[in-house]
Amino acid sequence: MDMKKVNLFLLAGFYIIAGLNHFRNPEFYLDLIPTYLPYHDVINVISGIAEIGLGIGVLFQKTRKWSSYLLVAMLIAFIPAHIYFIQIGSCVEGGLCAPQWVGWVRLLVIHPLLIWWALSVNAIDKGLKS
Repeated sequence: MDMKKVNLFLLAGFYIIAGLNHFRNPEFYLDLIPTYLPYHDVINVISGIAEIGLGIGVLFQKTRKWSSYLLVAMLIAFIPAHIYFIQIGSCVEGGLCAPQWVGWVRLLVIHPLLIWWALSVNAIDKGLKS
């Protein structure tokens, strides 16, 4: 299988599984939503639906470009959650706890890589057909 297709299917699978996890394990995400934002349950559901829909959207050439751009927009919208995680000491009571540096790596390294990954599928349209 072509590496471009592997990249595409991995990206789609990553977001579809992550989106499904919002419904399977909502507690994990609810505590990561900044306290200053209202309607945590609604934010979690919308995030899950968006991840599933955009994960599916990148699989089709007609929707790939906009789906990847919307993934980037979604990832940018998630930045406050990463900052909040750092502000609360990278530890959610009864949930995710990590060393403080992990929160910074997520924000400054992993998150930009996820943005790059989402944009990378736009470059493969020349060689892929849906």
